[in-house]
Amino acid sequence: MKQFMVVAYDIADNRRRQKIAKVLEQHGMRCNESVFECLLTDAKIKKMQAQILKLADKSEDIILYYFLCLPCVMKRESIGKRPEFAPELVMV
Repeated sequence: MKQFMVVAYDIADNRRRQKIAKVLEQHGMRCNESVFECLLTDAKIKKMQAQILKLADKSEDIILYYFLCLPCVMKRESIGKRPEFAPELVMV
């Protein structure tokens, strides 16, 4: 089963920010400068979070994980172009 999640971050250091963005690019799609949408299994979520935890500085950085259910994913709205996930792949 895959879970849809949004990852948002505010990273103080440019070098750390680039490293964390690279991790997120491996697991999801950038939809804003500091926001990624991901569709991942539980195992991949844990792996991604572990990689980010090793890179982040807890005293300066913030990384937010939002897990969305299928009805919430289907309600999201945007203006402009952004990548879309097939709704049938999102599990509650």
